[in-house]
Amino acid sequence: MRLRSKIHLYSSVLFAILLIVMNLATYYMFNKLSVNNQIDRVEAQTLQIANGMRQAAGKIPTQDLLRGYVPVDGMIRMIGPDGTSLAPVTSGSQQDLSKRKAIYDTSARVQVDQRYVMVSIPVIWSDGEVMNVQVTESMQGTMDTLQVLRVVLIVVTCIALIPVLFSIRLLGRVIMNPISAMTLTMKEIRRSGRFNRLVLEGQSKDELMEMGMTFNDMIELLENNYKSQEQFVSNASHELKTPLTIIESYANLLKRRGLDRPELFNESIEAIHSEAIRMKEMTEQLLLLAKHKEQWNISMETLNLSELAMGSAKAFRNAYGREIHVDGQQEVFGYSDENKLKQLLFIFLDNAQKYSEDRILVEVGSLEGEGYIRIVDRGIGIASDKLPLVFDRFYRVDEARNRQGGGVGLGLSLAIEIAEAIGVRIELHSAEGVGTTAEIWIQREVSKIS
Repeated sequence: MRLRSKIHLYSSVLFAILLIVMNLATYYMFNKLSVNNQIDRVEAQTLQIANGMRQAAGKIPTQDLLRGYVPVDGMIRMIGPDGTSLAPVTSGSQQDLSKRKAIYDTSARVQVDQRYVMVSIPVIWSDGEVMNVQVTESMQGTMDTLQVLRVVLIVVTCIALIPVLFSIRLLGRVIMNPISAMTLTMKEIRRSGRFNRLVLEGQSKDELMEMGMTFNDMIELLENNYKSQEQFVSNASHELKTPLTIIESYANLLKRRGLDRPELFNESIEAIHSEAIRMKEMTEQLLLLAKHKEQWNISMETLNLSELAMGSAKAFRNAYGREIHVDGQQEVFGYSDENKLKQLLFIFLDNAQKYSEDRILVEVGSLEGEGYIRIVDRGIGIASDKLPLVFDRFYRVDEARNRQGGGVGLGLSLAIEIAEAIGVRIELHSAEGVGTTAEIWIQREVSKIS
């Protein structure tokens, strides 16, 4: 059963049950009140008749008293202790009541059946005997009223269910239309391969509109991720193809002439080794970029930025033999992840040594509640129109020099990912032919790291 049919069926059945239960409760309460009201009225009337007859006993013949007090729609009789009774007096429409058997009782009694209510009250008569005055009254009027009420409630229930059924069907359509539109959109996306979006109408802020907006946001995110992945795979395939082609070419060269020309052996081995290292670096960076930030095992702590900068500069100086000078304050602290911040420093130091021949300067300081590490080189620099592009994956400022130096164009893209993960801010300033300055800004207080 479809969801729309379920909503219609369950809502209709539930409302019908509630309406029937409410009407049954109304009928039951009205029935109870009507019957009790008539019983109370007959009791009061019988008590009044008994008092009047007792006061008039001996003055007016008993039979005349009975005729004077006979109910409009009932019967009155008097019964003695021996069970004998005077001829009962009935109204014109209740002649059959006189056939009822007379029962003497010394205590007040109320008897109710489906058609009549009978009240018996003992009275001390003028001769000292205890007589029963019994008044029986028809309940036909009350039953007729209850019958009319039953018919009215049934008709009202049936009439009320008609608009309810239509309104529930309309409600089901209102609820299901966005879901149906979403389903059709997803089928269309699956069939065509295009990332379509829902057409949202109206300015409603209900859950259905929120669901549609969330769906469109999700489709936009999927489309952006798909495009990024498509571009990423295309670029990665191109970047991996080049070193593999170089390695294959030199391997073929070695296979054909390596034994005859020893000078080709060293050149080929060096090229193969260089391309293998570059492929390893690219693969590691690609794997890191492919991971979710939750898998990076980030551990935030308060760090001495001066010690971290000097340690990183020393390691880089020993590895590349480049002159790196660290300058700035000795006691600058920041809140970040030590390993990832070192990796960030290595990326900028590596770029500085690739694109410059002069001394590299590392400055450490603080400004307006933030600590900073600034890496300054006097290299080739970056043109102003190319500066916004350097954080794109596989982008190179100088293709020939970068290829020779072993870069793969992923360093700065990885730097942005790391910076976002550890809560630091990166600023890059450069001028072509002058050099580049990379700044890493680190919050100094734990409460400011989001």
